[in-house]
Amino acid sequence: MKELPVLIQTSDNVDFSKYEAKFKALADQKRLQIMYELTQRGNTCVCDLTEVVDMPQSKLSYHLKILLDAGLIRRENRGTWSYYELNEAEVNSLLSPELCCIFRKNDTGTTGCC
Repeated sequence: MKELPVLIQTSDNVDFSKYEAKFKALADQKRLQIMYELTQRGNTCVCDLTEVVDMPQSKLSYHLKILLDAGLIRRENRGTWSYYELNEAEVNSLLSPELCCIFRKNDTGTTGCC
């Protein structure tokens, strides 16, 4: 298991702004739903996500940009379509093991490891 970096306790040595952006991105129910769906589906076209999360592509694009800017997801362009996937390394470094389980597949391919 990858060890998480140890943060020094003084604010002089820690850039809290990068964490703030990531946790702000996580503080939305729709964005959490998008991340969950990407966990279940893997690399997914934006056109398929619109149906799954039941929102117009313009709203979905807004939420995807926030997640992308926070580094929580990755985008790959294929022609005119964008495909998204969860950035598992980033998510795992931010979330506690208990919360991390809903975004991690176990050996049987189902969600949940706790």
